[in-house]
Amino acid sequence: MTLADTSILSIANLSVSVRGEDGERDVVSNLSLTLARGETLCIAGESGSGKSMTALAIMQLLPQPAARISSGMIRLRDGNRGDTDLATLDERQMRRIRGDRIAMIFQEPMTSLNPVLSIGRQLTESIEAHTSLSAAQARQRAVESLKAVRISEAESRLKQFPHELSGGMRQRVMIAMALALEPDVLIADEPTTALDVTVQGEVLELLRDLQRQHGTSVILITHDMGVVAEMADRVIVMRDGRMVEEGTTSDIFARPQADYTRELLAAVPRIGSGVGRQKSRNAIDVLKPANVAEVNDLHVRFDLRGGIFGQVTRRVHAVEGVSFSIAPNETLALVGESGCGKSTTAKALAGLAPYSGDIVIGGRNLSGLGRDERKAVRRDVQMIFQDPFASLDPRMRVGDLVAEPLVIHGIASKDERRERVAALFERVGLSADQLELYPHEFSGGQRQRVCIARALALRPKLIIADESVSALDVSVQARVLDLLKELQREFGVAYLFISHDMAVVENISDRVAVMYLGQIVEMGTRDQVFSNPRHPYTRRLIDAVPVPDPAQRRTRFARLDQEIPSATRRVGEAPLKLALNDVGGGHLVAAES
Repeated sequence: MTLADTSILSIANLSVSVRGEDGERDVVSNLSLTLARGETLCIAGESGSGKSMTALAIMQLLPQPAARISSGMIRLRDGNRGDTDLATLDERQMRRIRGDRIAMIFQEPMTSLNPVLSIGRQLTESIEAHTSLSAAQARQRAVESLKAVRISEAESRLKQFPHELSGGMRQRVMIAMALALEPDVLIADEPTTALDVTVQGEVLELLRDLQRQHGTSVILITHDMGVVAEMADRVIVMRDGRMVEEGTTSDIFARPQADYTRELLAAVPRIGSGVGRQKSRNAIDVLKPANVAEVNDLHVRFDLRGGIFGQVTRRVHAVEGVSFSIAPNETLALVGESGCGKSTTAKALAGLAPYSGDIVIGGRNLSGLGRDERKAVRRDVQMIFQDPFASLDPRMRVGDLVAEPLVIHGIASKDERRERVAALFERVGLSADQLELYPHEFSGGQRQRVCIARALALRPKLIIADESVSALDVSVQARVLDLLKELQREFGVAYLFISHDMAVVENISDRVAVMYLGQIVEMGTRDQVFSNPRHPYTRRLIDAVPVPDPAQRRTRFARLDQEIPSATRRVGEAPLKLALNDVGGGHLVAAES
C-alpha cells in the first residue's frame, strides 16, 4: 500500500500569492505533499519560507484580502464519502471542518485565546458548535479534555481566564481545545517556540502521547531542528516558498541532499560541542586586570498594591541575594526559565531597575554616585535586546540610531561620528551605504547587527545581551554568535549573556550561572556546569534540550514534578536564602530546598 493510499490529507501544486505595493508574489510555490494517518509530518524552514502560510491555506485562514490560493488542491479524505477539496469551500462549509476534522494550535496562546472569556466558556463554545451535546455534557467533555493534557484541578481551571495561567498552561489549554473534538488532522504551528525549554519538552511529550491515543495525524511546523528530530516521521524542508527536500527523518539528518538542508543542520547549536573548548588567550587574559563588573547581594523587589486604600499587600521577590563578577574578555551566561529573575538582574546592572545591594562597574559603586557620575559609568555598560525591531526607533535612520549614544555623551564632531558609525557598520558585517536606511528595510539578522553596532559605539567594557539571538533563525543566530565572539577577541569586551537556550549558552559562555526563583542555584565554568551539573534544576534544563539527531530521540522528556512556584509573597514573608557551597574548583552549588 502506498503513502497516497493511506493519506488523510494531500496537497497538489499549491501556490499562495500575496498582493503588495509591487503587485502579487508567490509566498508558497507549487507545493505538493501527503500526510498519512497517524503520521507526524514536520515542515521545517526559516522565517519567510512559507511554512505558516501553508498551514493557513489548509485551514482557509489566509489574511484577507491580501493573500489567496492562486492554484492547487487541498484534499481531505472523508472515509467512504470521497475527498473534499478544501480550496473550493466557502467560509460556511469550512466552519464545519475546522475544529471537527482539522484543528490548529498557534504559536502564541495568549493572542489565540480570548482574554475576556473564561477557559471553560471557550472550550464548551467550541464543543457545542460541533456536537449535539447539552451544556452539562459539553462542560464534562471540557473537564475531560483538560485532564487529558495533564492540567490539575480541571474543574476550577474552567473558571479562570487566560492571563491567570502560565505560558505552558495556556498552550495546554490550546491543545485541549484542539483535541476536544478528536480531529483527524492537527496542525501545530511553532507550538513550543514561545515556551521555556522544560515546558517545551512537556508539551512535545503531551502531543506525542495524545497522538498515540487518538491516532491523530500531525503537521508540525517549526524552525527548531531539535524538535524535528524528536517528533517527526517525515520531514519537508522549505525555503522561499518552495520545497527543497523531502524524506524520512533519519534520511534528512543522516544523508541530507540539498545544500540548504546541510547548512541548516550545520548551524544548529548542540550540547557538547563547546565543552572542553578553550578560548584563545590574549594580552587581556594574561594581565588579569580587575573585574569589569561585580554584583554583591543584589535584591530587586516590586510592591503590589490592593484593597480600597491601595496599600502594599504582596511583594514580588524578583532577585534575591544574587552575587557574581565578570572579568574583561569573559562571557558569563545567566540562564533560567521565564520569571527566574535573569532579565531583572540585567536591568539593575544597566541602571534600569531600582535595587538594593552593591553593583560595582569599573571599580565604582553605582549606589553612591550622582546623576552625572552615573551617566559617565553607564558608558561602560550597554545592552542588546531580544527584539531588534522593537528596540530600534522606526522613524530614525539606522546611522542616526547608532550615532545617538555618541551624541548623548557629546563624543566627537558630526563628521567624526559618521566616520565611526560607518566603520562600525563595516565591522559588524553591514555596509556604510546602508546608513540612510530605516529599520524596516533590514532583515531580522541585519537589525540585530545594527543593535550590536549601537552597543559598541561607546566602546563599553560590558555588553549585556538579553536573549539577543532567541528571535533569530538558526543560521542567522549562528552568524550573530560568531560575530559576538569575534568582537570579544578584538575589543576585549565582557558579555553578560542572558538566555534560556542551553545549547546556545554552551556555545558562547566561559562561565555559567543558573537562576531559579530569583536566586543562583549553580555557578561554575562552562565545562563544570555542562559536564557535571550538580543541581537538579540545572540537570533538568540540560536534559530538556531537544537533540538534533533522531538516533538520540528520547522516549520520555524531562518533566517538572510541579509548576515552578510564584515569586510573589505576602508582605513580611521572604524566600529561604540558598547558600552556595563550593564542590571543587570554584564550582558553586546550592543545597536543595
